[in-house]
Order: sequence, then structure tokens, then C-alpha cells
Amino acid sequence: MLIVQKYGGTSVGGLDRIENVANRVAKSKREGNSLVVVVSAMSGETNKLVEYASHFSKTPAKAEMDMLLSSGERVTAALLAIALQEMGVDAVAMTGRQAGIKTDGNHTFARIESIDTTAMKSALDGGKVVVVAGFQGISQKGQVTTLGRGGSDLSAVAIAGALKANACEIYSDVDGIYTTDPRIEPKAKKMNYISYDEMLELASLGAKVLQNRSVELAKKLNVRIVAKSSFSNASGTIIEKEIKEMEAVLVSGIALDRNQARVTVREVSDRPGIAAEIFTLLAKEQINVDMIIQNASTDGTTNLGFTVPESEVERAKEVISAFDHDIGGMDFDENVCKVSVVGVGMKSHSGVAAKAFSAMASNNINIEMISTSEIKVSMVINEKYGELAVRTLHDAYELDK
Repeated sequence: MLIVQKYGGTSVGGLDRIENVANRVAKSKREGNSLVVVVSAMSGETNKLVEYASHFSKTPAKAEMDMLLSSGERVTAALLAIALQEMGVDAVAMTGRQAGIKTDGNHTFARIESIDTTAMKSALDGGKVVVVAGFQGISQKGQVTTLGRGGSDLSAVAIAGALKANACEIYSDVDGIYTTDPRIEPKAKKMNYISYDEMLELASLGAKVLQNRSVELAKKLNVRIVAKSSFSNASGTIIEKEIKEMEAVLVSGIALDRNQARVTVREVSDRPGIAAEIFTLLAKEQINVDMIIQNASTDGTTNLGFTVPESEVERAKEVISAFDHDIGGMDFDENVCKVSVVGVGMKSHSGVAAKAFSAMASNNINIEMISTSEIKVSMVINEKYGELAVRTLHDAYELDK
């Protein structure tokens, strides 16, 4: 079997942990598998490099930041290859460029455009384990680029797709995908299977195990992901295309996103195109708008409410201030969070939303905003009720059974 394995920062957080990874890789190799191993920088290394840069500049050039930050993964890749070689496993370390990962020129948040697998295939044919520095590639102009937060996951999935690997194993410090955060609800259970769409929703709604861009790419390339722990031999969670058995499960998981703020724009001029103008400008500033509610027009004005990430509130204020002649005022509430119910079974079962609303009401949790899709119900509530809401919904859908 051809397997792509990816090890995150905590899995390679020190020399002893890199040695642990080397032992895992060596065991899989001796079992007859061909392996490409994608690694992140050691935990804390990227933050340290950012601090180094900030010593000299508050706004360092993005091209230089890519050159700097990509070094963390290269260090890990070289160390892991050295460790494997000492164990008698033939291994070679490659940078993103050497692995043939070609990206656009968008520094610090590049997108992978293609992968030339020639070098990796040659090494694999020679019996080598290929260790690739994740999170990075090379632009058409020959400049080092990085892929943004969680970019090593993206590297691994893209390589697995390009090589048509049998599986892409993503190793971290958790042993799979749970029905909700076990730190909030100790009764949370690990799932054996979850669909791409469900995982995409959970990843975008606050679950941190997998980066949503990597899940989106896995769905596009039909790459089978297995989320596992590098600190145990547990079987993990398989993320793959939706199968019929998944629809039998009404709800798969509950997600909590604390990075939310509610924006209310009062007395907006009720003229054609005003909402489009506001949201177009927000989009140009790359401010991610989620839920939107517009009240019925009264006296020629309307109220417009929407949510943005809490980290983008200040920029949202600046954008909306540009419409001071078209609005009566604006309010911002950063003491909110979003709790979501996710499951492909919703497509074929009714009453899912009603059960969620009843459960929340029974615990006197007021719902401020609601958004639904085919497989999701999201609710904005006061932040202080976030964890209670997660436990309430987890019980309501009996996810511990």
C-alpha cells in the first residue's frame, strides 16, 4: 500500500517525539508499505520565528516571512530522515520545492496549483521513505510560499491525491474525531466514520482536529483521510465520501465556535443595492460574514444583523463607518458564540431543528440568530451558555450512545 502520513507540531514537538514518529514510520515500512511522510514544524517553532521577525519589523514583507517560516518544517523533515536512516530505513528529506509542489504567488496563504511527482516517485521506486516539509511550495516565479494555517494537512492531502495513495493518515495528539469536544462534554464518543461534508461543517464551525481547506481538497480528490493519534495505537476516524450507512445516524456532532461577534446595523436606508454594497466591501476586506438577518422595512429603513469572527470586528467597524450617510448607527456584541448541530442524516429525517430549539428552551438558553443548511443547524447564543448548550444538545441527540 502507498500511504501518506502527516505528523503535526505536537507529534514532532521534540527530539524524543521525532524518534517516536520514526519508530512508527519504520514499523509501517517494515510491514511492506510505501510511505511519504509530511511533517509540520516542531510545536512552538513557528511562533518563535514570528517573534524573531517582529523584533525587526511590525510589518515584515510577506515573501521574507515565507522564507523564514518555511524553515521550521525543513528542520523537522531533515531530523526525521536522519533518525530513520540510523534505524536502517532508507529515507530522503525534501523541501516543498523538491517534492514538486507548485503554488500561486500569494505569499503566506498560497494555493497549490499542481504537483510534479517525479522526484517523489523516483525515491519511492528506489525503496526510500520520502519525508516532505509540509506547509510550503514554490511559486511560478521560483519564490518560496507557505499555505497558511494548517497548511501541512493541505500538503499531505494534495500529495496523497497526486500520488493516488491508498490513504492519507493525519496524526495529531487526539485519536480521532469526537461527537463534540471531550473537554466540554466528557461523554463525547469517538466516531469510526464521518463524511467529508460533515467534517467540513465541523471544521469550519470550530472543531480544530482538521483544517477545512484540507477536507475540501480531500473531497475533491476523493482522498480517504484517517485521523489518528501519534501517541496511541487507536484505530482513529475515517473521513470519506458519504455512504448509505451514514444517513442512519441523525446527528454526528456538535461544534462550538467562540470566535464570533454579532453586528447590528440600525436604520439602514431601504434602497435597492445597499446590502450588496455593504457586504461587497466587507468581502473586499476579506471579512468573513456568516449569518445574516434583515428585518422588514419600516419608515423607509431596516435593521441588518450579521456575524463575523471576533478577530475581525475592528475592521468591520471601519468598513461600516464608510456608510454613515446610509445608516442610523451600529452595535457590536462580542459576548456571543455559535453552537451547531451537524449530520448527513438530517437530509432524510425531519424534526432535527425542532429538537434543538426545544432542548435549548428547556435550559432557558435564548437563541439570537439561526442558520440552517441541508446537514447543519447553527445558533448564535450568549457566550456564557456555550458549554451548557453543547452538553444540552449532546444529550438531546443521545450522542453518547
